[in-house]
Amino acid sequence: MADNLSELNNRIREASSWVSLLRDEMGRVIVGQRYVIDRMIVGLLVNGHILLEGVPGLAKTLTVRTMASALQASFQRIQFTPDLLPADIIGTLIYDQRAGTFEVKKGPIFANIVLADEINRSPAKVQSALLEAMQERQVTIADTTYPLPEPFIVFATENPIDQEGTYPLPEAQVDRFLMKLNVEYPDMTQEKQILGVMGKNQPNIAVHPIVDPATIMQSRVLLDQLYMDEKIGEYIVKIVFATRKPSDFGLPIDRFIEFGASPRATIALALASRAWAFLQGRGYVTPQDVKSIAMDVLRHRIIVTYEAEAENVKSESIVTKILNTVPVP
Repeated sequence: MADNLSELNNRIREASSWVSLLRDEMGRVIVGQRYVIDRMIVGLLVNGHILLEGVPGLAKTLTVRTMASALQASFQRIQFTPDLLPADIIGTLIYDQRAGTFEVKKGPIFANIVLADEINRSPAKVQSALLEAMQERQVTIADTTYPLPEPFIVFATENPIDQEGTYPLPEAQVDRFLMKLNVEYPDMTQEKQILGVMGKNQPNIAVHPIVDPATIMQSRVLLDQLYMDEKIGEYIVKIVFATRKPSDFGLPIDRFIEFGASPRATIALALASRAWAFLQGRGYVTPQDVKSIAMDVLRHRIIVTYEAEAENVKSESIVTKILNTVPVP
């Protein structure tokens, strides 16, 4: 077993060498967002969509665009607005008068990386069209279903401070996001570096291709070979169960939780933990891998009660209590 694990470690270390190259290349353009970049890479590895929440001006759009350039992947940005239609995303049929037939005009969803900018500014019909693409990785135009390219990742952004003209995302759609990331302000040193890079009329921020989609797909295959002990699996299940019945784990906070995380969260946490171990160049998953990524996987999957909102109890504080309470194997 030890020899096999050592061999697996070496394979993972070699296969994950592109991760540091991608970090460094993106770091030339994006200063002080290592937390966001690492979790975006996790999304790439496990084929999971990412929801980015942060105030304007934190380079959310630039980060996604930079990653697409470094990945040699096709990229489309969709600006969500109240008058956006499903056809504006997935495409539509165009009538060709000469041929007397309808031709398919595919929409911007047909790309490897799709930036759904201010996703909560569009109504339910648009969200429904996007939901099929996110979950099934296909879209239906008229009576025909078209597969989306691989890899296919949606990076969506939200502005937490301006709620005028927005529509709450359906819980079913929010649950489709592998992780929700809170994008924070840079510190003073980082902001000074940002000024040095971007404080010009024409900043020289050309991004060089580092890795291609084929390498990402190969890494995904290898990810399934990472060793996860049965006790780690039980630990993940207990964490998710504690979001539903915290009192079973000695936490008297049931009154703050309307709905806990779904079984999809259990799967997402296991996959993300494997990817986090991959980022560390390790062939096995540790409890710390689970704890490092759990907040981002669970924060948007816990629906708090009105009582919690009245007492300003956030889902993040609930996750923190759970991680501090559930016994670590």
